[in-house]
Amino acid sequence: MSASRPAPETATDRLTRLLTMVPWLVNRQGIDTASAAAEFGVSVQQLESDLSLIFLCGYGQMPDELIEADWEGGRVFVSNADAIAKPLRLGVDEAVTLIVGLRALRHVSAVAYGGAVDRALAKLEAAVGPQASGADRIAVAMDDAAVQDTLKVLRGALAERRRVHVSYFVPGRDEQTERDVDPIRLVGLDGRWYLEGWCHRAGDTRLFRLDRIVDLTVLEVDGTPPEQAVERDLAGGSFRAGPDDVVVTVRLLPGATWVADYYPVESREDTNDAVTVQLRTADTEWLVRLLRRLGGRGIVLDPPDVASAVRSSALSALAAYDV
Repeated sequence: MSASRPAPETATDRLTRLLTMVPWLVNRQGIDTASAAAEFGVSVQQLESDLSLIFLCGYGQMPDELIEADWEGGRVFVSNADAIAKPLRLGVDEAVTLIVGLRALRHVSAVAYGGAVDRALAKLEAAVGPQASGADRIAVAMDDAAVQDTLKVLRGALAERRRVHVSYFVPGRDEQTERDVDPIRLVGLDGRWYLEGWCHRAGDTRLFRLDRIVDLTVLEVDGTPPEQAVERDLAGGSFRAGPDDVVVTVRLLPGATWVADYYPVESREDTNDAVTVQLRTADTEWLVRLLRRLGGRGIVLDPPDVASAVRSSALSALAAYDV
């Protein structure tokens, strides 16, 4: 069995290293290349490649506006980098804005950051001092008052480990369902609040959008989720493909290409006059409604039964005008 290759470095990772490397090297003139490479966790060859790239960077395009790097003889010297030789300093307004954002992130993010957010907050608040009190007068509300009320009730249920009864509207089937749910957590995702919990009706972990909860009752029943209740990985968004999902190929004409950016797609092919995408869905009725909204600017290429359903739906809508 061949050894697995390490994942290629992203441009973002390399840029982060370069931005850190320049001020670090400016303050350690003459450091040997092996020590510098070890500091950044790269090989000497990679370090020299980074230094070659730094040669092309600066605040302008003229030779005297570019950073100068020299590593001949195994020692590194960097000059003409005064513009980024010192770390940037935040103003009070910028720091307060970050504090507000980090507090919101701590409460709503679905991604597990561990204690990183709390540590960053503590450093910022300590650095800003009494002037950080301005952040206390700012509240971040992601939804309307009804959702905020629902959120407050669910936070209480979570704290007390209580099961909740939810009347939940399912737009894909245009129906209201009744469910008993053991809350696991509340998350903010894609600009909306969600309850993640063990749904006794489905016998599995489910996400419930708070703005689709029609009625909510906290039950006098222990709401500790069962052992098999596992939090979903929401780092990539709320959508999770299932093994029984239908893969649909859709050709999007001008005026409908926004669908390729708004919804998760399996593949995308751009041409001069259209965008062809493949997307997964467990609810073809939802897709039929979407295609009807596009008004002929979306064409289902495959599978044939979905294309037929879209055609029948469109004909039924046209027949209504005749009546």
